[in-house]
Amino acid sequence: QVKLVESGGGLVQVGGSLRLSCTPSGGTFGTHVMGWFRQSPGTEREFVAAIRRSDGMTDIVDSLKGRFTISRDIAKNEIYLQMNTLKPEDTGVYYCAGRPYRLGSWRAHYEYWGQGTQVTVSS
Repeated sequence: QVKLVESGGGLVQVGGSLRLSCTPSGGTFGTHVMGWFRQSPGTEREFVAAIRRSDGMTDIVDSLKGRFTISRDIAKNEIYLQMNTLKPEDTGVYYCAGRPYRLGSWRAHYEYWGQGTQVTVSS
């Protein structure tokens, strides 16, 4: 029932910025927490950041703090990932994901996934 649609990817030069958007539909039960993951060729999909829809509490990997920010727009029911000072190693497919209410880390147990949006950082 849950559908997630990402947008905002594209080609950007080193040092530039992009803002990714995720629009969920089909109810909120499966999206108690919303997350962003990314995957580059030859690598495993990795957790980037997450946000709890109810109060906006966030979690982001230490290596990306200061450059990436996750946020939400309650009125639009959208989730965002602001990416600044982009580097070539940020290149990859970025996925929006939804996690139902449950105990455990916000970096796992996601059940719903978008199709992904490509981010390419040119050097």
